[in-house]
Parts: sequence; C-alpha cells; structure tokens
Amino acid sequence: MNKINLEIIGLDCVDCARTLENSLLGMSDIDECSIDFYSGRLNAVGTMSTQDLKKYVYSFGYIINSNLDDISESKTYSNMPRLFVLLNNPRNITTVAGILFIVIAFLLQLFTAGLSVYFFALGFVVGLYFPAKSGWTALKMGRGMDMNVLMVLAAVGAFITGQYGEAATVILLFNIGESLEGFVLEKSRRSIRALMKLSPDTARLVKQKYDCKLHAGNLLLDGSGHYDGGLCPWCEPEYSIVNVEVLNVGDLIVVGEGEKIPMDGVVIEGQSSVNQAPITGESSPIYKKVDDNVYAGTVNGDGTLEIEVRNTVQNNTLARMIHLIEESRDQKTPIQRILDRFANIYTPIVVISAIIISLVPPLVFGEPFLDSEGQVGWLYRGLMILVIACPCALLISTPVTIISAITSAAREGVLIKGGAFLESLGKTKVIAFDKTGTITLGKPELESMFCVHSNCLGNIDMSCCYCKKMVILASSVEQFHSHPFAKSIMRFAYKNDLIFEKAVNVEKVHGQAIKGYVDDHEIIIGRHEYFDTNIEHDHNFCEKVVHYENLGYSVWLVSEDQDLIGCLIFSDSIREDMQEVLNVLQDDYTCVMLTGDNDIVANTVAELSNIQIVHANLLPEEKVSIVRELRQNYGYVVMVGDGVNDSPALAVADVGIAMGDVGTAQALETADVVLMRDSIEMIPSLIHLGQLSLKIIRANIVVSLGLKGIFILAALFGVSTLWMAVLADMGATLLVTLNGMRLLRGGVFNSRNQISGQEV
Repeated sequence: MNKINLEIIGLDCVDCARTLENSLLGMSDIDECSIDFYSGRLNAVGTMSTQDLKKYVYSFGYIINSNLDDISESKTYSNMPRLFVLLNNPRNITTVAGILFIVIAFLLQLFTAGLSVYFFALGFVVGLYFPAKSGWTALKMGRGMDMNVLMVLAAVGAFITGQYGEAATVILLFNIGESLEGFVLEKSRRSIRALMKLSPDTARLVKQKYDCKLHAGNLLLDGSGHYDGGLCPWCEPEYSIVNVEVLNVGDLIVVGEGEKIPMDGVVIEGQSSVNQAPITGESSPIYKKVDDNVYAGTVNGDGTLEIEVRNTVQNNTLARMIHLIEESRDQKTPIQRILDRFANIYTPIVVISAIIISLVPPLVFGEPFLDSEGQVGWLYRGLMILVIACPCALLISTPVTIISAITSAAREGVLIKGGAFLESLGKTKVIAFDKTGTITLGKPELESMFCVHSNCLGNIDMSCCYCKKMVILASSVEQFHSHPFAKSIMRFAYKNDLIFEKAVNVEKVHGQAIKGYVDDHEIIIGRHEYFDTNIEHDHNFCEKVVHYENLGYSVWLVSEDQDLIGCLIFSDSIREDMQEVLNVLQDDYTCVMLTGDNDIVANTVAELSNIQIVHANLLPEEKVSIVRELRQNYGYVVMVGDGVNDSPALAVADVGIAMGDVGTAQALETADVVLMRDSIEMIPSLIHLGQLSLKIIRANIVVSLGLKGIFILAALFGVSTLWMAVLADMGATLLVTLNGMRLLRGGVFNSRNQISGQEV
C-alpha cells in the first residue's frame, strides 16, 4: 500500500478540487484520497504508483510541484520562473494554442471568411478539451452542473448556431480566467507552504561515547574511582547529520551561528539570541541561555547552542501550528455554509430559467429563437444566462478571505482555529479578561510573608523558623501544580535551597484552596475568603492581610491541621501596555475582568488598568455563568485567559483566546485562538482582522451577485454578448479573490490601535 503526498499547481476552484478527488476515489487502486484546495495538497493511499497518479492528475490539466514524501525529489518547481511553471501546465499550453488559432482566424477573416471558420473550430476544440473533461467527470461523479458544464453548454450552443468566433473566444476567455485564478491562488498557497518549510529537514546529532572499552579501568579524573561504564569522560562527542524524522525525545543536537533550529528543545549548553519571528511574529530576537526553551523553525543568532530534544518532529510547535491551520481551513463559517446552500439552489434555478428563457418567448410570443436580421435570438440569451449562472465567484468569496486572514495571523504568531471564530471576532460586543496572566503578567513573585508566632512583620526572613516551615509545607503541596502562584513558591524554595517533602492526597478545595498531607498533617494553602469561612484566625492577623490586599497584593494563607501558620504575599505586575490596549477597546466594546481573587485586589488591579466592570471571587464554574450572562446581555463574547485554568470559560465563550507561552500544549488545545507570543497588544489587531474579514466577505458577495444581476438583465434585453458575460464572470472571480487576498499583506498587525473601522 502506497502513501502518496503531492502538491498540485493549477487548482482554481473548490468544485474542481472536489471533482478530481471524487474521480480518484472512484478508481479501484485508490483506497483513500483527500485534496485540500487551499494548500493544493493531495494525500492518497492505494496500490497506484506515484508516477501513474501524477499522470492521472496531469490529464486533468494540473501539474505536480513535488512528491513531499521523497526527500531527494525536493521542490521541483519552487525555483523555476513563474512563466515556465505556467507554460508547463497542459491546460495553459492548450490555451496558448487556442489563442494562436483564434488570432489566425481573425486575421483570415479580413481576407476570406470561409477559411477562418476552420481555425475558429481548431481553437474551439483545443480550448474545449479540459473544460469538457472536467465537466463530464463532475456529471459522472454526481456533482451536477458545475462551472465547466455550464461553460461547455454555452460555448457548444453558440458554435452550433453559427457563432464560431464567439464560441471559440468564450471558451478561450474561460480558460484564461481559470489560469489567472489558479495563478493568483498560488500566492496564497505559497504563504502556507512557506510556513510548512520553516523547519530544516536535517539536524546535527551529538553522539556521546558510552561504555567505552578503550578507557575501561582508567582512574577517573576526580580520583574517586575507576571508570567501569557509562558516559566516557575522555572521548570527545561525535557529530553526524541526520534527518529530523529519526530524532527522539532526549537526543542532543547542536545548532551553529545563523542556523535554523530544527526541533523543539531546551538549551543545555551555550547562549545566543534567537529570532522567533517565524513562529511568534516578535520583531526582536530573544536571548536564550541554559534551561530556556527553543522552538523548531526559529533562527539561531551569533552563538552555538546544544539542545536536548523535547518533542518529536510530528509533535513540535511548528507541526502543531500547521496542523491547526490545516484543520481551520476545513471549518466553514456560517456565511460560507449559507452561500453553499444558496448555490445548490441558485445554479439549478438559473439553468432551468435559461431553458425557459430560450423556449417560452419563441413558442408563446413568436419571438425569434435564433439570431436574425440584427435581432438577438432567445437561444443566445439563454446561453448567456448559462454563463452568468456560474457561482464560482460567489463560492470562492468567503474561503479565500478566511484562509488569507488565518495565514496572515499565523505569520504573526496568532493561531485561529477556524473561519467561524474569525467571523465571531468581527461581531463581538464584549471582551472578558482573566486577571492573572492576562491583565497582569502572570509571573507573581513572593514579596513578603509573616507568621502568627513571631514579629517578622512581613519581611522575608528565613531565620524565622515558623516562616521557613510555612514555605517548606507550601512547597510540598504546590510542587506539582502549574498555577503561577505555585510556580512562584517553588522558585523561592529552590533559590533558598529549602528541602521539602512530597505531599500526598493533594486536591483542590472549592477552587479557592489546595489541600494535601505532609507526614500525616493536613496542610491547606488558600485565599483569605476561604480561611474566613473555614479556618479560624485572629482578628489582628486578618487586618494585616486586608492591609496588603488594599495595596494590590495577592495573599495566600497557610494552615496545618486547621491551625493558621501565616501568609505568603505575592505581587504580580500589570502589563505595561494593558491600559493603552483597554483605552483603545473601551471606545467600542464592553471590557470585563473575571477573577478568582478577592474584591479588594481585583478592584485595585482594575483601577490601575482602567477596566470598568469587575467580577471577583469567582470559581471556574462561576466564570462560565458570567460569560453566559454576558452573551445574553451583549451578544458575541470574547474571553481572554491563560488557556489552562480558564478552560471552561474559554470553551463557553464565542471565541476563547489563550495568552500562552510559545508551544504551551494546554493553550493550543483549549482555546479557539492562541497567541503564540505573550502579548496583549495583539487583541485589538485580532478583532480588527475579524471586522475587516467580514467587510471583505460582504463586499465580495455584493460584487458577485451585483455583477450577475446586471448581466442577467443585459442578457434578457439582448444588449450583452457571450464573451462579455464570460469576462464579467471571470472578472468577478478574480476581483473577489484579489480582494480577499489583501489580508495576506499582514498590515492589520502593524499597529495595536487599528480597530473599529480603521483601514489596513
């Protein structure tokens, strides 16, 4: 069984891709087949050979870029001049031949009309081949009258009625239009393929020498004994160039100056600035040192890095990004689903209308069926209706815009998991923000602490045995949690070389506390509100806690066996650009803060960040209720959170946006939109992208239907011609395609303030 992966050049409409796919699925030696119109990717499984499959695809008028499964057959056409690629397409070759025949025919008409007919016929037959083949295949596959069928019927009808020059010109213009559309769409596909080719195919693997027989028995360098196996301290590591497919988690690779980083991993030796723009869109290189994460597809700067591989090539950050983008293309927006249903009804109605228009006036009113004495016959008018009926421009108006927007966002480090979410972004009325990690940086630091047994008064002093014990117990319970406050406790414990045990039976309590057992003692770390309700504590101690909360600090209390030990005090800075972003958003949107923190801290943060509506003391399920309430009151709701703790609220919102570190698995899986770089300033531009996409889609629909309406009226009154109708249809398709592809320029993300109707 062969697995074949090809890139097709020349796919110019969704129906053409579906027709080719269904045709392949109907073959006995193809078991599975899928064609992605937007990337031009063909994936097939069967006994058919790659060469036979290429020949079959070629017979439909398309060319193959490369066999992506074969490393030696790389990028066959990527470096060729575009003109050569165009002329390598068999459909384009027949089009050029048709042009030559028709030009000769028009020249001959100046001297002899009889001979010109033969050249018109030659141009007509040559140009008709591929549309007729595609149309016949569509009919056999049960896809009904697609654009190829309609155009062939119109052209053949014109030729039969003696309109030889016009019939040949119509089919020629149609082929030119298809070639131009395919050429324009290749620009969008190249953007997607460029993302797929960011990561290099090979890596420099470090091979350490283990169980070295040459040095067995030698005295170790530190004199502690003799070498009897394991990593050899004398042998230098060996380096070899390998395909990234063979690398496993734990392997060591070396990346030199200016080289692309081939795999996700963590730096174990060296330091360097790394350009992460291909993944995150960040304009400035990020300094990387030992223990920092690096990502496949990013570019190393002026240092050498030794990296331990953390993800396989199938599961690295870049692979997950590409997978999400490919999935997003298959998700139709509500507008697109409506247009598809409309086209399914619209096309047969117009075909029936064309037949009625051709027959009823001549049969009922005695109007001429064929052209006569300068009067346009009703058959000719019906043929024009067939040409105009082609719904290509209408069907392509939405998907081209959506994929252009999604691709443009991906280049800036923003993953949008489907066109439906992009459409919802454009309709949003209210934006809900989580506090920790969204409005604030999400990297709280342990600023101070105090206990109930001494007068340490908030100073961090590990000489206080009670404070030290409090941190050790908190570390024991929090060591396996991912919450920012837990990470802060652990950073402090490691920095101060505190030795802590592993707690057992650790669980969350009502979303307000963490409970675990250390040496059979119950340890609870929780918010002030939880302790007010569940654990008795002194009034004076309570006043101290409130004092710090009034200053904007987050305070967590610690108890042992229901007896309060003390509290840990954290500060988490508000993002520098948060206030500016909110100032931009609040002119047109309702901005809301949702947090599990207490009212005092929440209101302090809200005042500093200039946010008006605050909901505090929320459990995860209460955040969900608030989001649902906002939807009822305002309409479309966007929820911005960290992608881990806010999962329920992100899921229930119309659009959930995760503020995650690059490659965070939870963020990639949870939210509808993922910001690969931790930058709140992307939110206004992202919403503007949704607004602009909706405007372009609506404009494309108006253009498509408007032009069709105008030419249908012109056809009915006999003031249009077949070639004018073809030009109108071709022009409308090119116009909506180019209009949708404006979003590929990426200008939306040049400024955080581009929102609420401002142009790109």
